[in-house]
Amino acid sequence: MKRPVSCFAVGAALMVAATSAMAVACTPAHKFSTVSPGSLTVATSTLPPFDSLDVSGNFSGIEADLIRYIAARECLRVQPAMVDPTGQTQYVMAGRADLGAFGWYRSEARSTVLNLSAPLLVERLAIYSKDGSDSIESLKGRRVGTVQGYLWVPDLRAVLGDSVKLYPTPVALAQDLAAGRIDAAIDSYTKGAYAQTHSNGYPNLKIKPAKPDNRVRASVSPAQTAFLMPKSNDALAKAIDEDIAEARASGEFSRILKHYGVESSSADAGAPRFVK
Repeated sequence: MKRPVSCFAVGAALMVAATSAMAVACTPAHKFSTVSPGSLTVATSTLPPFDSLDVSGNFSGIEADLIRYIAARECLRVQPAMVDPTGQTQYVMAGRADLGAFGWYRSEARSTVLNLSAPLLVERLAIYSKDGSDSIESLKGRRVGTVQGYLWVPDLRAVLGDSVKLYPTPVALAQDLAAGRIDAAIDSYTKGAYAQTHSNGYPNLKIKPAKPDNRVRASVSPAQTAFLMPKSNDALAKAIDEDIAEARASGEFSRILKHYGVESSSADAGAPRFVK
C-alpha cells in the first residue's frame, strides 16, 4: 500500500525546487570577488538615516537599502557586521569587509588607503529655526548654535562672529534650541529631515537647506558621502559605482530617499570631489 504524500512535503519540495531555479537563473551584473563567496559583507554602525543595525541583525537606512539593491543585482546576500566607526577604515583595509557604510565623507586622506565609491549624497548645511530661515545672512544678530568640529564652523564664525555658540554634541545643540536659549541651529539637512518624518523630532521647527553663500564653503560645495572599499579590489569598486549609477537611472535611489523623508535633490551630488 502506498503511503499518501502530505501537502506539506509537496509544498516543501516545490519551494526547494523554486529556490534552486532562482539561484541558477540569477545572473550577476558584474564579476568580482567578495570576502565571503555569495555574500556582500558590510562593516557598519548606527547613524540614522544612513544606516541602522539592531541586535537582531535588522539592517536599515538609506545606505542599507541601496546596498540591498546592489546585492540583488549581483546575486549576493547582504551580511552586515557591527563595527565601531573608529575601526571601520582598518576593518575594510584589512579585507574583512567588502564595504564600509556609515555616511562617510569622501576625503583625500581616505582615498589614499581605500577605494571610495561614486558620491551617494551631499550633506547639506541646514538651518533649524521656527521662522524657516534659509540663508546665512538672515542669521546675523541672532543667537546661533552648531556642533564643534563640523566643517562649516570656521567659516560661520568668520561671518557671524561671537554669536555662534559651539556644542559638544547634536543632542546638546537640539536641547538648547528647543528651550529657546538659541534662535537657530546649523546642522546637517539629512539627519533633521529624517528625524522629523520618522520620530517626530524637532517639533515646531522648520529645517531648510541654506542657500549657497560663498563665505561659507559648505553651503556652496557640501561634503559628499560614499562607501568605503578595499584598495585591492578594483573590480568590486567598478561594479559598485555602476550599480549606484543604475539605482539613480532607474529611480530606485529617489524612492529610497523618499521613504526616509529626504529630498531627492540630496542625491544630486555632482562630480566626485574631496571634502575641504
